[in-house]
Parts: sequence; C-alpha cells; structure tokens
Amino acid sequence: MSWLKKIDQALQKRRYQGLYRTRFVNQTGTGRWLQINDRRYLNFSSNDYLGLSQNKEVIKAWQKGAEQYGVVSGGSGHITGYTKPHAVFEETLSDWLGYPRALLFTSGYSANQALLAALLEPGDRVLADRLSHASLLEGMLYSATRFFRFEHNQIDSLQKHLKKPCSGETLVITEGLFSMDGDSASLGLLHQHSSAAGALLLVDDAHGIGVKGVEGRGSCWQEGVKPELLVVTFGKAFGLSGAAILCSEDLAQYFLQFSRHLIYSTAMPPAQAYALSVALKCVREGNHLRQQLQANIVRFRQGMQGFRNLLSTCSDSAIQPIFFKHRPSIQEVALKLRDYGLWVPAIRPPTVPKGTERLRITITAAQEFDDIDRLLEGVHLVLL
Repeated sequence: MSWLKKIDQALQKRRYQGLYRTRFVNQTGTGRWLQINDRRYLNFSSNDYLGLSQNKEVIKAWQKGAEQYGVVSGGSGHITGYTKPHAVFEETLSDWLGYPRALLFTSGYSANQALLAALLEPGDRVLADRLSHASLLEGMLYSATRFFRFEHNQIDSLQKHLKKPCSGETLVITEGLFSMDGDSASLGLLHQHSSAAGALLLVDDAHGIGVKGVEGRGSCWQEGVKPELLVVTFGKAFGLSGAAILCSEDLAQYFLQFSRHLIYSTAMPPAQAYALSVALKCVREGNHLRQQLQANIVRFRQGMQGFRNLLSTCSDSAIQPIFFKHRPSIQEVALKLRDYGLWVPAIRPPTVPKGTERLRITITAAQEFDDIDRLLEGVHLVLL
C-alpha cells in the first residue's frame, strides 16, 4: 500500500466515524468572549482559570521582557538560551513550592515526555492511573520499560501491581486534578503506598496549580503531599504557557545531563520567563480570583441540579464534564449550543474512551453570573 493510499484511508475512516477534527481561527485570543468567523461566543472551553491571560500586569511584563531580552532565547539552555529571567523564575517557583530545584520546559507535554525519556531504563516499571494525560501515556509507550495502568483512583488496583516483583525501579504516575473528569487523585494514599514500595511518585498538576491550595500552590500542597517529581504547567491558571519539573537537586542534575529535550530544544523566550515571574505574583495574590472561580462553579452546579436528562460528575473543580443519558451526538449538541452563542467543546474518542463522550465545560474567574445563567439556559433549550 502506498503512503498516500494509507493516509487517505485513515482520513476517510476518521470522517466515517464522526471523529474528524477541525480547527477554527480564534480572532480574539482566550478570554470571556471568543470571536470565530466574525461571530462572538461566550467562552466555556478555556483553561485560563483565573483570567490571567488578559491581566495587564502580565501583558506589560512580557512587553518589558521583550524590550530587554528580545523575543527569542536564541538557543538551548545549555548554549545561550538560559538567561537571568529563567534563573530567577526557576528559583522563585522552587522556593514557593518547597523543592530544591525547578527546571523549565516549553510545554507540559514536553516536560512529561522529557522526564520519562530521561529517567526510565529497560527493566524499570511504570504504574499509571488509567486516566493520566496523553503525554504521559505516549511517553510510556515509547519508552523501553514495562507499563501498566491501574484503575482510575483505585488504590487497591495500584497495590496489586506494586506487590508484583520488578527487576528495576518503579515509577507511579497520576494527575493531581484530572483534565477530562475534573476529579482529584487520592494523593495521600498514592504517596503512602508508593513510598512503602520504594517507588517514585510523579504528579502532573497542570490543572491544580494556581487554583488549589494556599496561594494556589496546587493539589499536592493542599493534600500535604510532596511527591518526588511534580510537573506544573503555565498554560492554565498562570495564563501563559510552558511548564516546569520540580524535584531534588540530584534529579535536576540528572535531567540537565541526560534530558535530550533540555539539551537540544530552544529554551522558552526570556520575555516569557520574565512574564511568568509576574504571573506567579498574581497567582499568589489572587485569592479573590479563586473565590470568584469557586462562586461561579457553585452557581453552575446548583443550576445543573434540575436537569434530568444529564449526568454530571461530582467535580468541584473548574472542569465540569456533562454526559447525556440518551447519548445523542455530542458534536450536534455542541453545534446547537454554538447557535445559541456558547462555545462548549465536544470531547470524543480517542481523547476519552468510547462510550464516555461528553461536553467539557470549563468555568473561569473571568465569567460573570449572567454568563453562567446563559449557559444553563442554552443547555435547557438544547434538551427541549
């Protein structure tokens, strides 16, 4: 079979399954409103949980950083790309979260892949929560290790795997706050059983950092847990982009020596690192934003109680997945909401398992109560 024929068949199959993905040009950037194809929509799809992407201090900081350092790092952090703004932010971040070191990456996907690629060796074993992010699962697939997925948030399932012998080392993986279901991991028990088995615990807290815990320090801080490896990202509550691995000094030095992502990738722009320091200040001082976010979540969940044809999780987070009892086409539901001026994403396989298609509604501090009420009204009209 030729490459072109193989590609054509794969695309046709994706269309036939109703899973074909389409990108849209967002004319305004993220925020309370989106403008797509010259029409405005209330935005219920953004991970900008605290609304910091539109924060004037953060925007000015990026501009100031660009004026001082230019708009690109110009190389890997091992060559010329590691600048004073990078060093300052890494130190401030590690102090804030109580770790000896922080290492910056251009994205959470990159951080997870880099960590797994550098750390795992043949004979090692990975035990990951079944609903861990695609970047983690893909990293395991491409590693030379054995990996197993324990049942979502089921400690008994993890324990069964931990009791089995392993010739190498064991790494346990979970998200702090799960990106599709909006529920939290049992971090205390996970850390307890991982430590007892001599395993390292990796927590990807992309959706918890900035939102949960004192000063927004995240899921682990809130639960009084300090995993050996913590990944935080800045494309959600920080309102920017990039990520960091928090770890011990020895692990940091190991990654600096052996992580190909760090050695061979261009570092994030200094201006971005400069802006991240200001965003961190806003996160730490943003208790009023977290309170507004929580108030919006409560208003939405209270409004959802009257819907009989819907199933929603017990999530108290900004991520509110909605399932339909009679399983209509999720894409059609999303399109009907779009007609009502609401931008709500339909999440379909392979992002989520077959049979768990859902609307993934995200609540942010930038939204107003009237926005939440319009969303509830729209969902009601779709069900008529």
